[in-house]
Amino acid sequence: MLEAKLSEAALLKRLLDAVKELVSDANFECNEEGITLQAMDNSHVALVAVKLEASGFKRYRCDRSIPLGVNLGSLTKVLKCAKDDDILTLKAGDDADILSLTYEAKNSDRIAEYEMKLMDIDADTLGIPDTEYDASVTMPSAEFSRIVRDLSLLGESVRIEVSKEGIRFVSDGEAANGNILLKQSAEASKKGSSSKRKDDDDEEDEPEEEEGADSDDDGGKKKVKKEKVKKEKVKKEDNGEDVEMNGDDEEEGEGEFKPTKEDDDEQEDDDDEGSSKKRKRSSGKSSKPAKKAKKQDEDDEDDDFEGVRIEMNQAVTLTFSLKYLVNFSKSASLSKKVQLMMSNDVPLLVSYSFNQGHIRYYLAPKIGDD
Repeated sequence: MLEAKLSEAALLKRLLDAVKELVSDANFECNEEGITLQAMDNSHVALVAVKLEASGFKRYRCDRSIPLGVNLGSLTKVLKCAKDDDILTLKAGDDADILSLTYEAKNSDRIAEYEMKLMDIDADTLGIPDTEYDASVTMPSAEFSRIVRDLSLLGESVRIEVSKEGIRFVSDGEAANGNILLKQSAEASKKGSSSKRKDDDDEEDEPEEEEGADSDDDGGKKKVKKEKVKKEKVKKEDNGEDVEMNGDDEEEGEGEFKPTKEDDDEQEDDDDEGSSKKRKRSSGKSSKPAKKAKKQDEDDEDDDFEGVRIEMNQAVTLTFSLKYLVNFSKSASLSKKVQLMMSNDVPLLVSYSFNQGHIRYYLAPKIGDD
């Protein structure tokens, strides 16, 4: 049995408004972790993936995995009968023939109940591989909506270029051309450089303090390098206690994506300092999982950040259909920010995150001049 209670019906209404023009029929896969939807458009150019986590519901119960096959147009009509602030409860039995929707008004004793027939939809769930993208752009979702909407008036396609200059949207129409450049906000640049300096300072603090305990002549970073051999001897004699080598860590972090590779190289070069390196790396600066965690932390800190942030490993230029991007931009009502992830010859990822989960779109790039 499925019972899912949302504090506001507006969330599901906005999700369907963003998806219904892209997909007509789809399965809502319900399990103990939450509710997910994955579907492709009829031309198999775009894919949409929605996730509503169980923790985002006011009350959630799902005894076993249940697929709910629905016509999104019909479900949209039923949801229009609910006010945005109504408490929405979804119920379905194990046989999953009927989906029950209950709307409870917060400011009155009004309770409305609706039932909707479910469909048998044969759809395979595609495995979406984890991809390391060459460029990531986080920008206000309202700005992205305006850009794609304006350029769609001029042409059918848009060329998106990500470089050191910023992110550029170019549309060449028969009668007119459009070219919009968004540069990285100064606040984002300053924050990135300050966080980099903070990381370097954190790495340098421990060796400098320990160096001071052994010698009062020079202190600081130069002394650490000069006394490298001496420190290794001390480490061996004292069983490695309270001795950490900083070595070449000052050279880390020249790009947003490069530190992971450099960290791995330094770990191989400094095997004899393995134990101290492990203590430093475990503090949160290492390899791929840490990169993902860093992104999540930045998102949490930048909830109110309204500028443009660009993380780039190499320049990327791809062309996409504006019709699909305009459809994607309807999810702006769910989140103030949108993240564009790009790599050459790889589908574009457009991601909107909100408290209860996320909605992600994947769009294949156009090939050739068209």
